[in-house]
Amino acid sequence: MPLYSKLPEDLKEVDVIVVLQDVSSPHVWLKRIVTWLSLLLSSRFSDPIPSKIVDFDVHYRGPNNYGMPDVVHPALYPRNLFPSSDITLFWQTQKSPQLAGRSPIVPSGGTLGGGSAMNWMVYTRGQRSDFDSWNTEGWSADELLPFLKKLETYHGKGDKDRHGFDGPVNISKGTHTCSRAEDAFVEAAAKLGYPESHDLQNLDENNAIERYYRYVGPNGRRQDAAHRYLHPKLQSRDFPNLHVLVEKQVLKVLFDDDKRANGVVYQTNPKWLANPEYLATAYTARREVHARKMVIVSAGANGTPGILERSGVGDPQVLKKAGINVLEDLPGVGADYQDHHLSLWAYRTNLTPQETINGYQDGRFDIGERIRNNDELLGTNGMDAQGKFRPTEAEVEALGPDFKKAWDRDFKDAPNRPLMILALYTCYYGDHSTLPDDAEYVSQANWTTYPYSRGHVHVTGPSMHDPVDFDTGWLTDAGDVDVKKHIWAYKVSREMWRRMPIFRGELAATHPRFPEGSKAAIIEKADGPVMMDDNARIEYSAEDDKAIDQRVREVLSTTWHSLGTCKMAPREKQGVVDKDLSVHGVKGLKLADLSVPPENVGANTGNTAFLIGEKAADIFVKELGLGGGKDKDQTQARL
Repeated sequence: MPLYSKLPEDLKEVDVIVVLQDVSSPHVWLKRIVTWLSLLLSSRFSDPIPSKIVDFDVHYRGPNNYGMPDVVHPALYPRNLFPSSDITLFWQTQKSPQLAGRSPIVPSGGTLGGGSAMNWMVYTRGQRSDFDSWNTEGWSADELLPFLKKLETYHGKGDKDRHGFDGPVNISKGTHTCSRAEDAFVEAAAKLGYPESHDLQNLDENNAIERYYRYVGPNGRRQDAAHRYLHPKLQSRDFPNLHVLVEKQVLKVLFDDDKRANGVVYQTNPKWLANPEYLATAYTARREVHARKMVIVSAGANGTPGILERSGVGDPQVLKKAGINVLEDLPGVGADYQDHHLSLWAYRTNLTPQETINGYQDGRFDIGERIRNNDELLGTNGMDAQGKFRPTEAEVEALGPDFKKAWDRDFKDAPNRPLMILALYTCYYGDHSTLPDDAEYVSQANWTTYPYSRGHVHVTGPSMHDPVDFDTGWLTDAGDVDVKKHIWAYKVSREMWRRMPIFRGELAATHPRFPEGSKAAIIEKADGPVMMDDNARIEYSAEDDKAIDQRVREVLSTTWHSLGTCKMAPREKQGVVDKDLSVHGVKGLKLADLSVPPENVGANTGNTAFLIGEKAADIFVKELGLGGGKDKDQTQARL
C-alpha cells in the first residue's frame, strides 16, 4: 500500500506534489479544511498515471482512518468535538470584545478526508446566484452544474436533471430518520409561512424547508472523501505511483530563479515524535522533495495562507514583520476570512432515547455493542429537516435602518439569496451532566449565510512553531447587521419550537437572560406546544432584544466553514489565484480548496469543497495532458 510516514529513499523528485497540510504550535492548534483535490485527482485520471504523485497529508492522531468508527458511523460525529478526539484539530483565535471577550475555537478535520471525515454531513448546495457572483470564467452555476452532478449518486427526490446518479458520493437519508422531529419542524415552519420545497438543492429554490438528505449512504456509512475517493485506490494496489505521506507538515513551497514552484520543504509533525521537547520547539529535521511539473496546495482556508506566506508569497507588511523575504507581493493572502457563524439553542422534547443520538455522547449507549449489532441509529447525523429563510418586509423594518439598508442593497432584489439557515439537530451539544432532568434535549442551529464580518489568518514567523495571527472577525461589521440576523433567526426558530408537538420546554442555560417580567420569558417545562394561534407572536421589548444580542455574543461559534482567504479574483481586487487556480505572479503553483471562493455560498460548504475538487481536478488533468479530464473509472458509488 503506497501510504507512508517516510518516503522511499530513492524518491527525490516527482511530477506533481499535492499538499494537504495542518500546522501546529504549542499554544495554537491550526488545521486545514481539505477539499479533496488530491483524492479527486488520483481518482479522475482516465489513463494510467505515468509518473509519481506525492500527496502530503497531516494527521492529528493515527496515520490511517480507514474504517475508524468515529469516521464511518455518522451518529458518532459529535464525539469528534471532544478535546480528546483522534481526528480533530483546534484553531485558537484572538479574543474579541464583540464576542464577550471570548477567544473562539474552530475545530476541524485532522485526518485523511479532512473536514469530510468528521463534519456534520449535511448535503446542502449553494445557490445559483452564489456561483454566478464569483464572476469568473468557467465557474458560473451553469458551468459548474455538471461537476455537482458528477460527484454524487443521489438517492433523493427532486429535479432529476439537477442531480447525479453515478458518482462516487452517496446522498441519502441513511438508515434512520426521526420522523416526529422532521414532521414537527416542517409543519411548524409552514405555519409561519415557510413551505416545504420539492428540492431545495436545485440551485434555485429558496425561502423554504426541506426534509434533508446527507452525506450518508443507504447502508448508514459516512461518505467522506477518503473512503469514497482515496481508500479504494490505496486498497486496490492498482496505483503504485500514488504516494500518500502522513504525519508530516509542509513548511513552504520551493521556487527556482524564474519563480517556478519546483518542490516543498517538509518535516515530521512533532506530535509524532517521542521527545516532549519537540512539542515546545516544533523543530525536526527538514526534508525536501521536488516536482517537475506542478505543486498543488490544498491546505484549506486556514492552512493555505500560511504555506504561501512562509514561501514568501503574500502581503509584504505581514512577511517583513514575520522575518520572511518577499518573493511575490500578494496582499490578498490570508485576508478576508469568512465563516458562517452559528448560534445554538437547546430545547426540551418528548423524544425517546432511540430518536436522538445523545446516548452516543453521554455514555448511555454501549457503542461497541451497537456497532456489532449494526444499530440503525448509527446511520444518521441527527439532522432531518432544515430550511433557507428570508424575513418579511415587516421584519426587515423592525430590525432597524442599518439592517434595512443592507437588505435593500444585497437581498431585496435577489430572491435567490437566503438570509439564514435554520436546522433542528436531535442532539444536545453541551455538558450532559448538567441537564436538569432525563428528558431528551436537542439543538436548534441558526447560522448566517453571507456574513458581512471579515477576519484574517497570517503567520507571525518563518517556522511551524511561530503562533498564527488568526482573527475570525465575527460580528465586527458596521451597523451590527450580522448580530441582528441572529436575533431575527432566534425569534423565528423559537416561534417554530413553541408550535411543535415535540416541544416540552426551553433549556434556560442556553437561552437569553430575559429581564424579570418579560413577556418573552423562558418556559423551562411544558406539556406540549404552547402557541396554538398561528397568527400570535411572542412579544419582545427593547430590553428583551438586548438580552438576545448579549446571549448571541456569548454563544456564537463556528460552522467550520472557513472560506475566502486566497480568493479567485484579479490581483488588483486582492485576488490570489486566476480562473485556472494558478497563483498570481509565480509559475507552477496551484491552489484548490475553500480558500479560493471569492464570495460565500448560502449552504454548508462541504458540497462546495467537493465541487472545487472536481473542477480543479478537471483543470489540472487537462493541463498535465492526462486524458482531458474524461473519467473512465466513473462507476456508481459503492454503498
